[in-house]
Amino acid sequence: MLPLLLLMLLSHSRWIATANVTSDCNSIAKNIFILSGQSNMSGRGGVFNQTSSSGTVSLTWDGIVPPECQPNPSVLRLNGGLTWVEAHEPLHKDIDVNKTCGVGPGMSFANKLKMDDPDIGVIGLVPCAIGGTNITQWVRGGWLYNEMIRRTKVALQGGGMIRGMLWYQGESDAIDLDDAKLYKGRLKKFFKDVRRDLELPTLPIVQVALATAPGPYMEVIRKAQLGINLPNVRCVDAKGLPIGPDMLHLTTPAQVQLGEMLANAFLQIQKVFLPSSN
Repeated sequence: MLPLLLLMLLSHSRWIATANVTSDCNSIAKNIFILSGQSNMSGRGGVFNQTSSSGTVSLTWDGIVPPECQPNPSVLRLNGGLTWVEAHEPLHKDIDVNKTCGVGPGMSFANKLKMDDPDIGVIGLVPCAIGGTNITQWVRGGWLYNEMIRRTKVALQGGGMIRGMLWYQGESDAIDLDDAKLYKGRLKKFFKDVRRDLELPTLPIVQVALATAPGPYMEVIRKAQLGINLPNVRCVDAKGLPIGPDMLHLTTPAQVQLGEMLANAFLQIQKVFLPSSN
């Protein structure tokens, strides 16, 4: 009886400790960043094909977390249940639920910001990326768009401000020529809609120019991405970063490098722009 009672008390104390951590996370003012787009933002670093003894092939994450992506008590993420928790890889594991997620650029981005700006305080990451999605699936009023805006507004309820959005998408639009030709206009509208719905007309946005694509029109998409001319929108170029064996997704080292590139681009925006909270 005594061992059982001790076990119950231990379990209860652990529950209380977890509840306190969650409560503390939700009440801390945060520098909030939206992570959105498709699979390379969601993270496929370290994801590989694994064949079982029966011959079944499945995708598995290798579980390797590089030093640049290690957890930090002052880097949080909004999980699938709309609760702030300490961030750790894979950031999108309960968001991009129909895919196998691995390392993405979010943690190295956050840790780079912490290193370069020690006074930044708590960083809150809001993962929203879904693998395999076309820009038309992110149109204002659609489920993905609405969910991203909803999650971002929930993120604000505990205090803090939205500091920026990271966007990596476009591979799926490189398959069809019409989609590729229309991409630039659709992307500009998407950025403008996000800013309008969040009531942040100068929200810093850092997007990524494609490194790979499953279709023949990648250069059309890249030209569109590199040609976006909107205030406080920057583009970092992923072309040339290491690609995994599927020839589509960035490797873990590439995701680390990309996250740091995104952080540098955001910090460049901050040199000439101080975001307001309205």
